[in-house]
Amino acid sequence: MDYRKFGSTYYIRADKGDEIIKSVINVCKKEKIRSAVFSGIGGCSEAQVQTFIPETGRFETRRLEGMLELVSMNGSVAADESGKLCHHTHAAFAFKDGGEHRIAGGHIKSITVLYTAEIELRPVCGGVIKRRLDPETGTGFWDFTE
Repeated sequence: MDYRKFGSTYYIRADKGDEIIKSVINVCKKEKIRSAVFSGIGGCSEAQVQTFIPETGRFETRRLEGMLELVSMNGSVAADESGKLCHHTHAAFAFKDGGEHRIAGGHIKSITVLYTAEIELRPVCGGVIKRRLDPETGTGFWDFTE
């Protein structure tokens, strides 16, 4: 993984074997970024895609493997009440399954790079967005309180 800052935006190149979410979080830690949004594309080998099931209050996880085109990824990073950086990421992947072209997507637990991924990281300017745990869903939401 390598990255550069141009203006107020960071551009991250994730390489073969890199885990994208960890790479984004690591840049945020190194650069002392407390809240940001990010987007990206790339060629990936594995992804854990989740769907939240309200009736159970849990996520179901589906593992995708093979040549996965990361056609769209959008996410955010924010610190929770303890100061730990958390992500909320959604992505869509195009792939072939039994000779058929498919698309799958949802909430992301992890994404592993096969060739490369290109990620744009935009820190929040002029303030900080925090993450607050919602007891009803057990997930975190943006918190704008000071």
